[in-house]
Amino acid sequence: MSLTNNKAVNAWVEEMASMTRPDEVVWIDGSEEQLNALRAQSVASGEILELNREKLPGCYLHRTAVNDVARVEHRTFICSRKQEDAGPTNNWMDPVEMYAKLRKLYDGAMKGRTMYVIPFSMTVPESPFAKFGIELTDSIYVVLNMAIMTRIGVRVLKCLDASKDPSDFTKGLHAKAGIDEENRYIVQFPEDNAIWSINSGYGGNVLLGKKCFALRIASYLGRNEGWMAEHMLILGLENPKGEVRYVAAAFPSACGKTNLAMLIPPEVYKKKGYKVWCVGDDIAWLRVGPDGRLWAVNPEAGFFGVAPGTNMKSNPNALQTCQKNTIFTNVVHNLDDNTIWWEGLDKNPPKNALNWKGEKWDSSDGSVGAHPNSRFTAPAAQCPCISSEFEAPQGVPISALIFGGRRAKTAPLVYQSRDWDHGVFVGSIMASETTAAAAGAVGVVRRDPMAMLPFCGYHMGDYFTHWLEMGKNIPNPPKIFNVNWFRTDENGKFIWPGYGENLRVLDWIVRRAFGEADAVEGPIGWLPRAEDISLEDLDVSLDTLKNLLSVDKTLWREEAKGIHEFYAKFGDKLPAKLKEELSTLEKNLA
Repeated sequence: MSLTNNKAVNAWVEEMASMTRPDEVVWIDGSEEQLNALRAQSVASGEILELNREKLPGCYLHRTAVNDVARVEHRTFICSRKQEDAGPTNNWMDPVEMYAKLRKLYDGAMKGRTMYVIPFSMTVPESPFAKFGIELTDSIYVVLNMAIMTRIGVRVLKCLDASKDPSDFTKGLHAKAGIDEENRYIVQFPEDNAIWSINSGYGGNVLLGKKCFALRIASYLGRNEGWMAEHMLILGLENPKGEVRYVAAAFPSACGKTNLAMLIPPEVYKKKGYKVWCVGDDIAWLRVGPDGRLWAVNPEAGFFGVAPGTNMKSNPNALQTCQKNTIFTNVVHNLDDNTIWWEGLDKNPPKNALNWKGEKWDSSDGSVGAHPNSRFTAPAAQCPCISSEFEAPQGVPISALIFGGRRAKTAPLVYQSRDWDHGVFVGSIMASETTAAAAGAVGVVRRDPMAMLPFCGYHMGDYFTHWLEMGKNIPNPPKIFNVNWFRTDENGKFIWPGYGENLRVLDWIVRRAFGEADAVEGPIGWLPRAEDISLEDLDVSLDTLKNLLSVDKTLWREEAKGIHEFYAKFGDKLPAKLKEELSTLEKNLA
């Protein structure tokens, strides 16, 4: 029975149910009683396993199909009405053709199953930032994850009904169907505010509030409505005076984004009273506040973190967050005490265990126990360093935007853009070099502007234009910086220690944003004086730091050639302003 009188919602649910033909339709009200009943049902069916109640209270283990373990970019489409609106970096198909193809796949796909109707809100439903969605799914695993990752239930329906336009919601349809790789599609229809996902059961493809809505659809909505949806963490840095200053930062994958979001200050900083507060680890929605500053919210309610490599050294806050009320996906099951394990957790792999596929596993044979993309879904409110502003409807004011990548030689430890437009240029040329862990050759430069390449819901050239336009509409814009924790010496060893020590750089960034630190003009932007980044209690010499802040013009001239090649992709959609910035860079390097 429907939980709402909203005609638009009810009509759409009925239409989708008549296509997919489930045996029954169950509305998710968000109550703990209903969620507990679904957990029990899912345990009974074997879809999830309940873990040790004493050691991991409220925690469950799930295994996806072996052919369904990650986001599938080649099966992800932006079906705008015109191909040019999707741009050269997205897969596109004519929406009429795509709907016809998908309707065949969805026809009767939920026969013998239950359709769950999940009303959900991205960010606090009462916030001016809030956007509402309904996800229809035949997976209890999806319901339980969405209950952690978003705000769900009756509260959301009430806010939607009270909104300016109760028919304005994102329509998300997900069916597991046969988990068939050849017919797996994750499709965004921006103009219809709709997402259709079929033949997957894996997180990023089926938790439609995550990348599908919070970035692909939201970036399109943001451009139309004058705000921004970005692939950014949000953190607050509290100084010894008790002032908390907020930054948002974008990094491509494998650059320590979650670790930075939950950073623990080095001992010498802790003693002085520095603290770091996590507002979000993955996505930021930003809009201009009444005071003319840029304000940000984290639209999500949980963390969907990569498990391998998470441990008490790399990210103690993340590890502590997932000790209760967490769903683990594709990790090792320790049969001796009904707990879990993954590579990099500690040096004691369990002796009596099942790997991520559910097979008997022994670490001594050299095989991997947890899938490299295995995950934990945990409520953000459980994080020891969660910000007191996490639920603030108006968000937090952003003083600095930070871009970063993994560069062995080119980019210095930190530099600041000259102004907003130059900052957009710095974000647009963001890149990482492939490591041995990534497929293919080592050291290949992969451009990932603003870390949004796989997540921008429209043409990337138009996206750059939107960034430039936003700059004109922010009376008090944040300063824009670039960081690189990954410079290496001649032996390929990292020169900067990273992890908590990154606070030393963040501290300079924030002081610089408030006019409390100096900088020197260089060919690529403003650089810190080495003396202005504290090395107290750190085994790094001033000369080493000077080297980390140096700019090799020869390498940058090569870089400029690569930028030209990358920009060529966007044709006449590339803003003239970015061409100008590239030309300025080349003059500075001459």
